[in-house]
Amino acid sequence: MNILDIDFNTLYKEQKNITTFKPKTKEDWNAKAKDMDSRIHQSIYNEEFLSRVDTKECTTLLDVGCGPGNLALRFAKKLERVYAMDYSEEMLRLLTANAASKKIENIETLQASWDDEWDSLPSADIVVASRSMEVSDMAQALAKLDTKANKRVYLSYKVGGSFVDTEILEAMGRRIHPKPDYIYIVNILYKMGINPRIDYIESENKKINFNDFDSFRESTFWSIGEMSESEIAGLKNLFEDENFRKKPQKPTYWAMISWEK
Repeated sequence: MNILDIDFNTLYKEQKNITTFKPKTKEDWNAKAKDMDSRIHQSIYNEEFLSRVDTKECTTLLDVGCGPGNLALRFAKKLERVYAMDYSEEMLRLLTANAASKKIENIETLQASWDDEWDSLPSADIVVASRSMEVSDMAQALAKLDTKANKRVYLSYKVGGSFVDTEILEAMGRRIHPKPDYIYIVNILYKMGINPRIDYIESENKKINFNDFDSFRESTFWSIGEMSESEIAGLKNLFEDENFRKKPQKPTYWAMISWEK
């Protein structure tokens, strides 16, 4: 067997089906939108992502999974037109409000999901999918991005198979099934005849940047779902440990994968 015999998309699907980290619904993201909007615009991740996108000789951009606009608002200052797509109407409402407050008028919002047909969506010189590719069929999603891009595609995907730090999981006594890592994407693209560039973004770890235990617990619940009483007790003991609270936390790393058309 060689690499061409391996169906990486099937392996991705199998890992996605068993992972502890289950996909979120539109209603989940609607409920999460306000809290996300209060935090995401200040992240160092935004400028790191922006600095790696080549907008030369480009006028339009499609932001897939745009959230409340942390990237779309920035790209709108560099390009003539930004199409901001999300399937959460609350995310799009917040993006529209954020744009209005900044007097930005060149963003067009689009409500759609990865599972929808994209025939009616506009093409753009650049297509980005920042931290939004927790999809059931990766090959299909990558093909959609590629089809809609006139010149370049940029996406980011978390490095590592867990959204929760090992130290937190160990304190809870929780064992997880990891999610597919970014390397699946690289290999799927290779099988599609695309040779991508890979870079890495170092970002702050927002999962443990909380001042109260309830917020910390809710953040952990968002990632891994229901927790037993003993797991919550272990989580609380960790949170109340001053050494844990005060020590520098490990950053989060994102693989930034891109290609030219």
